[in-house]
Amino acid sequence: MYVAMNRFKVKPGMEEDFENVWKNRNSTLSEMKGFRQFHLLRSTFNEEEGYTLFASHTVWDSREDFEAWTKSQNFRDSHKNAGTSKLTVFGHPQFEGFSSVEGA
Repeated sequence: MYVAMNRFKVKPGMEEDFENVWKNRNSTLSEMKGFRQFHLLRSTFNEEEGYTLFASHTVWDSREDFEAWTKSQNFRDSHKNAGTSKLTVFGHPQFEGFSSVEGA
């Protein structure tokens, strides 16, 4: 199993707009070999840092399946409007990838 996560620092007051981008997107993840799950996670507002942390979280059968998606036309199509979120986030998302060591 492989988990791919992007962390987003969302500007105060822009949380709902950010969520709506994800809710209204045309996702084709389920068409991809090895795709299992997607979740958009929301943390609480971080007063010290001045943002709300979100994480997009996908689960794949393998790292190879995830990497194949990142090289696919589906990936290019799903990210073609990614620049429009610049109004709601601070900087670029931070990617983190995890391979499963143990699971239930």
